[in-house]
This record gives sequence, C-alpha cells and structure tokens, in this order.
Amino acid sequence: MTDSKQFDVIIIGGSYAGLSAALALGRSLRSVLIIDAGEPCNRQTPHSQNFLTHDGDQPAEISNQAKQDVLAYETVQWHNGIAVSGEKTDKGFRVHTETGEEYTSTKLLLATGLKDVMPDIKGFKECWGITAIHCPYCHGYEFSNQKTALMANGERAIHLASLIKNLTSDLTILTNGKPDFTPEQVELLKQNNLAIINDNILELEHEQGYIRNVVFNNGKKIPFSAMYAAIPFVQYDIAGALGVEFTEHGHIKINAAQHTTVDGVYACGDNSNAMRSVANAVYAGNITGAMINKALADEKFFG
Repeated sequence: MTDSKQFDVIIIGGSYAGLSAALALGRSLRSVLIIDAGEPCNRQTPHSQNFLTHDGDQPAEISNQAKQDVLAYETVQWHNGIAVSGEKTDKGFRVHTETGEEYTSTKLLLATGLKDVMPDIKGFKECWGITAIHCPYCHGYEFSNQKTALMANGERAIHLASLIKNLTSDLTILTNGKPDFTPEQVELLKQNNLAIINDNILELEHEQGYIRNVVFNNGKKIPFSAMYAAIPFVQYDIAGALGVEFTEHGHIKINAAQHTTVDGVYACGDNSNAMRSVANAVYAGNITGAMINKALADEKFFG
C-alpha cells in the first residue's frame, strides 16, 4: 500500500459503488484514496438479496470482503473518516476530512450514497431496512404472501402497488394523511382489491425491528408483517458544495460516462441512480472506475 497525500483519484464513499470503482482503478495501477465513515444506508438490513453469489449474505460480510479485495492492490489506500469539504484547484481537487487531513487528486468520485429522511413515526427508524423496506426486488420475496402495508401516495403508490401486488394479495395502501389520487387511480386500486387507509400513522409497534402493528393517531391498530415506504432523501452537503447539478428527482446529474456537470467530478451509486440496490451500485462503480481510468489515460496519452 502506498503512503501519500496526492492521488490520481479520491473516492468519497467506500460502500459497494465506491469499492467497485476502486477495484477497477487499482487494477489499472491508479493511486486511489477511499474516504469512508463506515455507515452505509443498509447497515440495519439483516440480509442482502438479489445479488448473484451473495444472495442472502449479510451486507457487512459483502462489504468487508470487497474492502479486503480492493485493499490488496498496493496503490489503493483507505481513510476511515468523513470528507467535510471538497474544492476544485488548478491541478484537480482538494479534499478535507473531519479530523483535519488534506488530500489532493486529479479526479474526484462521489460515491456517497444518500441520506434517507425518516418520517416522524415512532419506531420507524428502528424498523428501516428490516421490515420497513423500500424495494420489492431487494426484500419482496422474503415477505411474499404476507400481510403487507405500503406507505405511499399518488403516482408513487400506484407504481409500487403494481409490483408488490405480484408478491402478495394482502396489500393495504397507507397514505399517512390526505390522499393524492386521481379518480382513475382510485378506480384502478379498487379493481385490484387494494384497500386505502388515509389516517395518519403514529407508531410502528415492533420487536427489534420486526413490525407487529401499525398504530394510527385515532387509536386504530392493524397488524402487518412488513411495510414498504416511499420516503424522501437528501444528498450529502459535499456534492452541492462542489457545484454539481441535480435531476428533478434530486439525484446527481451524470452522463453515460458517469461524469457530473463539474469537470473532473464523477458520481456513482445511490446518489445518482434511482435503482437502489447492491447489484446496481457494484455495476455503476465498475463502469465509473473504467471511465475515470480512460479519462486519465487519454489526458496523458494525447496530451
């Protein structure tokens, strides 16, 4: 392993996308620094699903093995901490960490993931990633044919309901307040025998993250085994501070080469793609590592 403050690439975020990019770059003999605080969004999830060769493994097992694989390449370094700021310089980028270290690089990769904004519902945070879930492909099979809730509204509820209905016939939509459906959407839900509850949710009663009941503010209590939830997210501050542009849905805007709107800054994983899964993050990281390596090679080769 090298010991330096100057790198070809600094990767902010060392989960699946960042590690995948680092692997491609390390194998291309690029000097890489990964900065990561060790708090992935799926840290509460008991098992990772729908990822070939690792279906059912614990997320930490996958990331620990990935980290071991990546750090076997001597040009790749790891900094355990938080990147608090990044700025463009004449020669590339300068990144500062929470504990005062300063590192520089030619290219910068944002693999930060996203920060989920938890609703003001007692017990929700403790259930998130366990039985309060976001993705039918990641979690749906494990809760198939079970009594399931979907906390969503409007078009988002329609989209998810069509996928979840394939997994269980016992599905109830919880709008958690005023419904936002067109008359046509209401009729569509009725045709599919989906109940809608508009009461505000007060609490998820659970045992170590496993939902037992959804409690409403009017005192009603309904048992469920799982609850899909379409909750908002925000980007980490460092992305906005670098000046990258975002899509209308809040993701970092990238082109086919995973390049952002700021020259030399790339992004991959959940922060720039709506498909939040381990498999997609690994794929995006692999592509991004190759694209960054090509950019570095072209700059040196062609001048």
